[in-house]
Amino acid sequence: MLDRRLHAFRPDLADIALEGQVEADRFVSPEPAMITVPVVALRPKPDPMVGIDTELLIGEEVRVFERRQGWAWVQAVDDAYVGYLPEEALGPVVAPTHIVTAPRTFVYSGPDLRFPTRMALSIGSRLTVVGEAETRGTRYLLLSDGGALVARHLRPIADPPAPDYVGVAALFLETPYLWGGKSGFGIDCSGLVQLAMRLAGQKAPRDSDMQAKDLGTPIERPELKRGDLVFWKGHVAIMEDETTMIHANGNTMSVARETLEAAIERIGWLYGTPTGYRRPVAET
Repeated sequence: MLDRRLHAFRPDLADIALEGQVEADRFVSPEPAMITVPVVALRPKPDPMVGIDTELLIGEEVRVFERRQGWAWVQAVDDAYVGYLPEEALGPVVAPTHIVTAPRTFVYSGPDLRFPTRMALSIGSRLTVVGEAETRGTRYLLLSDGGALVARHLRPIADPPAPDYVGVAALFLETPYLWGGKSGFGIDCSGLVQLAMRLAGQKAPRDSDMQAKDLGTPIERPELKRGDLVFWKGHVAIMEDETTMIHANGNTMSVARETLEAAIERIGWLYGTPTGYRRPVAET
């Protein structure tokens, strides 16, 4: 059976790529679009009162299957996640040139940190830079609408990614926990894994059950080392070394460090012992 999170199909409408695999009244070819707001929630239904599945960041591409009553039914290009978001969050696709590498940063109304800010952006946001300027020794990168960002908070997409995804994950320490969150403003356990790995040039599925099934290769607990993943039912943590892990969790309601032993003892009464261990990155 196809997963509704990863395949766009409903009784009345479906992705043309699924023709012959599912039944639907109509099959359509998706149209390309791009997220144009800092962060937008992706929901399983077109209803703002429904909980979110995940989030998309400015500059992420989507495939649009339907626009109706202010909502768009889309599939994210990066991880194939399907859901609904406000149509106003979409715009035409423009090739991004840079990616935000600071946990959070501001877009100023011009190249001066004393100028008013227009918005705040999360790490992982993708932008198209058209120029640069310098004010009082600080270098800024400029957007087509006149907005400016501190240059040291971005890197060119063409440059090598971060060398270590665990180091990227550590940048999120103290970030608030948010169910379905995938940004520097709020993040959940599997969102932390996915976003940190993406910034290190590696792909990961979105949800912890997908990661536990398909990400990397299974290992045994005695083999655990930096970068390995520990799974519980509905939860995932990143090993920072052989004994300490980083995870977004509902206990501290933040991204925090914790020893594996302490986590196993604390989590056990509610979710049982770990269900598995995986090494997401092949050894070289």
